[in-house]
Amino acid sequence: MQCSVCAIGCKAYTTTLGNREEMKMTRKRLIWIGAPLAMVGITLLMALGGWIVQYLWNWLLPTLFGWRTITFWQALALLVLCRILFGGFSGGGHRGMGIGMRHRMRERMEERWAARWEKMTPEEREKFRQGMQARCGFGEEKTESQASS
Repeated sequence: MQCSVCAIGCKAYTTTLGNREEMKMTRKRLIWIGAPLAMVGITLLMALGGWIVQYLWNWLLPTLFGWRTITFWQALALLVLCRILFGGFSGGGHRGMGIGMRHRMRERMEERWAARWEKMTPEEREKFRQGMQARCGFGEEKTESQASS
């Protein structure tokens, strides 16, 4: 088979192109098969979670507190409500953002502080250091005896 770019038999280029096409087809198959399976799996996990909440509620709360029993749909709604209010399931919720987002925010903060620090005069920097030492109590200044030894 000849290469379309140089009209010579470039086996490496045509082989790589064929592998890419195979990978695309594999991804398409995976999407067509995997997406419905994922949806069925999520539905089953939600049903299992609702059943567990209903079972625990109906086992404990009516005997302990005299509350009414709940249906499966009420248990599922309670599970969703708890997910919205407290987070859970996938580690989201009140923990907020993922590690990548925290890392980017930290980098941005460091860049902003570096830019501010560069704009400060030496007197402003010293005043800032002294203010931080007074507020936070770190970075104790060395005495003359410590500096000479």
